[in-house]
Amino acid sequence: MAIELSKLIQHPQNSVELEQYPTEGDLAAFFMLAVDQLDELHAKTIVDIGAGNGILGIGCAILDASKVILIEGDEDVSKIASENAEKVMNNSTCEIQVMTCMLGIQESPKLEDVDIVVMNPPWGFQTPKADRPMLEYAFSLNASAIYVLHSAKAKHLVKMAKDCGYDSEIVFESNFRLPAKYSHQSRRMSNTQVRCWRFHKPGDAKILLEEE
Repeated sequence: MAIELSKLIQHPQNSVELEQYPTEGDLAAFFMLAVDQLDELHAKTIVDIGAGNGILGIGCAILDASKVILIEGDEDVSKIASENAEKVMNNSTCEIQVMTCMLGIQESPKLEDVDIVVMNPPWGFQTPKADRPMLEYAFSLNASAIYVLHSAKAKHLVKMAKDCGYDSEIVFESNFRLPAKYSHQSRRMSNTQVRCWRFHKPGDAKILLEEE
């Protein structure tokens, strides 16, 4: 799957303010396989918030989700997600829908019967609290599970989830490679530590702690 995801049209990274960094195929595949292992994507409706080129949601489609909705705020990037979705739908039974919406600025899509949310939101390093509208929208969808890839340094996610009625658990930690696309980056390629959280309804934890 990593190979297939790496073949998608890449994210153009047009805006540093929107923190547009692409998720590499290997990490996206590892992420979506973890989601499938814990919550089984088969026949599920998935929403990918801040979808970029659609790599996470398309990974869900490859893993047999029945419907995937990609929500992306940048119109140019949304067109790329649509092109990628069309290619995948030619070889899949999954319906992939692309919506262009800048959450927090435009009216949010009204969605029902969402099973799982996946997202790699902006981390707020360039624009403080840039992730808040996406996270608030995710929690409003009442999905059974919400998977968020975010900076390992983030401290606000668990409290936000708790306030919205969700418990949390850590699925994995990994390195996220940042290509030096923007002028403030001095190195050709850098790495930052990321963490994947699974937010779930009380009583639906899937990851046992060592002492358990």
